[in-house]
Amino acid sequence: MTDEYLRRLFGLGGRLAMVTGASSGIGRAIAMALGRAGAELILVARGEEALARTVKELADEGATATHLPVDLADRDAIAALTSRVPHVDILVNAAGVNIRPPLPELTVADWDRTIAVNLTAPYLLGQHFGPSMAARGFGRIITVTSQQSVRAYGNSGGYGASKAGVAGLIRSQAEAWSRDGVCCNSISPGVVHTPMTEAIFADPERALAMAERTLVGRNGEPEDFAGAAVFLSSAAAAHITGQALFVDGGFSVH
Repeated sequence: MTDEYLRRLFGLGGRLAMVTGASSGIGRAIAMALGRAGAELILVARGEEALARTVKELADEGATATHLPVDLADRDAIAALTSRVPHVDILVNAAGVNIRPPLPELTVADWDRTIAVNLTAPYLLGQHFGPSMAARGFGRIITVTSQQSVRAYGNSGGYGASKAGVAGLIRSQAEAWSRDGVCCNSISPGVVHTPMTEAIFADPERALAMAERTLVGRNGEPEDFAGAAVFLSSAAAAHITGQALFVDGGFSVH
């Protein structure tokens, strides 16, 4: 009885999920978690070799996954992607770029790429998949945001602006489609050890200082996002929409 109850509440069998940024870091960890929970997966990122390795690892565990290498800064590439995939049940926007000069030195080209990947791509994918989710009566849109959606950090102004925009986009998507069973939420990490944050973890003192700002006493790891992603994708989250879930060890409240 317990196993069947948990499957009905959290199981993702029969669901099709697309995860962007699935080649590394948080996106990869979320993809692995959704596959282990029973979802069929479409993995999207620029790096084909890394995507293929993730697909193989999922297959070794009995999950079904395919991969599509796509540069999400390219609108034509996104259009080609959506032309191949008419619908999904779950969309996870985990792809991101963080170009880190001080704001006065941020070029227009840097700004354009940051906004394209971090904000425009989730918008375009949502515009494609949201209406079809609503028509089918079920959907989940989950976008990875950042502490910088609510606070400023040095040398990260374009990234912060893009993530604040994503936080607003999620609320607008929730308003548009939640009455038709489409729950739209964001996950906000703290400091997590990923390829994007190697500069922090290359400095042990800086990494320790970040860990000491948490309430749990450590920085995050990509696997910390597995449970949150499965939960927000599942039937258990049917009454949760328009929300930002901070998975940050208490960083944001300390």
